[in-house]
Amino acid sequence: MAEVIRMPLLSDTMKEGVIAEWHKKVGDIVKADDVIAEVETDKATMEVMPYVDGTLLYLGVEKGKGVPVNGIMAIIGKPGEDFQALLGTQGGDSTVPVTAPVAVTPAISTTEVVATDQPDATAAAASDLHLKASPLAKKIATEKGLDLSKMHGSGDGGRIIKRDLDQAVVPASASAIAPTVIATTLPQNTGQDIDIPLTQMRKIIAQRLAESKFSAPHFYLRISVEMDKAIDARKAINNFTKSKISFNDLVIKACAMALRKHPAINSSWMGEYIRQHSVINIGTAVAVDEGLIVPVIRNADLKSLTEISADASSLIDKARNRKIQPQEFTGNTFTISNLGMMDIDEFTAIVNPPDACILAVGKITPTPVVDNNQIVVRQIMKLTLSCDHRVVD
Repeated sequence: MAEVIRMPLLSDTMKEGVIAEWHKKVGDIVKADDVIAEVETDKATMEVMPYVDGTLLYLGVEKGKGVPVNGIMAIIGKPGEDFQALLGTQGGDSTVPVTAPVAVTPAISTTEVVATDQPDATAAAASDLHLKASPLAKKIATEKGLDLSKMHGSGDGGRIIKRDLDQAVVPASASAIAPTVIATTLPQNTGQDIDIPLTQMRKIIAQRLAESKFSAPHFYLRISVEMDKAIDARKAINNFTKSKISFNDLVIKACAMALRKHPAINSSWMGEYIRQHSVINIGTAVAVDEGLIVPVIRNADLKSLTEISADASSLIDKARNRKIQPQEFTGNTFTISNLGMMDIDEFTAIVNPPDACILAVGKITPTPVVDNNQIVVRQIMKLTLSCDHRVVD
């Protein structure tokens, strides 16, 4: 019997997923662990697998269109099987155009027809059919001119992932043509405005931060912090550990310990009540091409600096490579936004719901200050705490 593949709930704020790419087309034979589509959510672009074997009979929408959570993405079954009843009884969107069942003859496939005259093309097609590689790996391979069929993957089930390509040797021919490719693909000034379609992430950023800014009464607290001793401590720690502690790791740990002392800040506005959280989960804002995502360091107050550093490094890498999972970017109780590495002195940030506060971190700058009536130079970092006045006084 045919199986309905539904749009999964991939984040706590997700209402629909946009099909960023279909990797299979109607009539294709699919396996349970095949990636049939890349789905763009409000947080990241994620791969969707059907978890059933069969023939792809139906695609709910075309690339670039959205499917509501639990809506019908696809239908998989036996070749020629009638699936029309499923569209009516399984809660499908009646406005979605129905693709007629595709009759696939099991006895002879397209690949087998080609095999009669072109065995090399057949081998290449078969190799590509069974090639396991992430979409990011495929993109990087195309850009570098690498042949994925000659590589071994370190991912699940031998899947080729980004780190496999980071150490791969770029063919000389590919390196030679790279400058030409770059030069010919630079955007031209046409004198016309460009309308850029909104990603799901950008839509949700606009919606949630507008709601936060205009529904939560913000106020701001600023302070300049002397970082000289923190700089010395970080240097001493990094001399004795393999993992290198960043200044952001120090800020995460300091915030976690401060929240333990001041639990009223570790709270959320719930409409009819304020929820004071029992755990301290620190979110760190990370910029990606589509917008911002906030990976979460869970139980940050209970972790050492090296543990925080390892968690932060792993999560940020996953976020930037679109591999972060829903449980890794939800559940924050406090957020940090650090632009110090971008040479920003200070700034204000919009509270990130459901948090009551967000800390904006600027760069560390040698600054003349007065100490015991003497002008001395200190390493100063400027911090701005944005607070939701409904929770914090």
